This record gives sequence, C-alpha cells and structure tokens, in this order.
Amino acid sequence: QVQLVESGGGLVQPGGSLRLSCAASGSIFSINAMGWYRQTPGKQRELVATITGDGRPNYSDSVKGRFTISRDNAKNTVWLQMNNLKPEDTAVYYCNADHVRWGLAIPYWGQGTQVTVSS
Repeated sequence: QVQLVESGGGLVQPGGSLRLSCAASGSIFSINAMGWYRQTPGKQRELVATITGDGRPNYSDSVKGRFTISRDNAKNTVWLQMNNLKPEDTAVYYCNADHVRWGLAIPYWGQGTQVTVSS
C-alpha cells in the first residue's frame, strides 16, 4: 500500500503564495508520474499540474506561469509552488501518484489539503 501525505494548504490573500508538499510512503516499487489536482463543490476534479518521472512538467492553462511543480525522486516527494494566487484557485488540492508494479500503474491519492484565497 502506498500513502500520500499532503501539507502546506491554508488561507492566503490574493496575490500571495503557498507551497504544497506531498510525500509518498509505504510499499513503493516505482512511482512514475505525479501531479496535483483540485476540486471545488459542484465541480469535477481538475488537473492542475503533473510531472513525469524524469522531471517534465505540464500545467493547466489556468495556472501556467503562476504555479511550479517539482519533485525529488529519492524522497518520493512532489511540491507545488503556487504564486500570485487568485480567488478562483480556492479548492481542495489533491496529490496524485502513479505507482507502477508488475507492469500495472495504480493511481494513489492524498487526503486533500484546503487552499483558500480570500481577502
């Protein structure tokens, strides 16, 4: 079993910054892509950013230029640096990791961390 533990959420004013962290632990064989998703009430969970095993990032258009995703494979950790936050960024943010073993990729999710952007 793989567990993803998130931290770093909170309340911030528009234009502020937060840094989310997600560390994977447990019986890890290999983690491929990792990413961050977010969800607000009444909306589907949406992709925020992903990063491949070799460090190639991908961002949704809504956060491109403001957010930065990074990872440390040795620590099985992924971060999301969020700058110039906007009220529409308010959501529960979920960490995701694809755990690969025996040719199968199984997605794991963190518990979610609340990010609130408000004056």
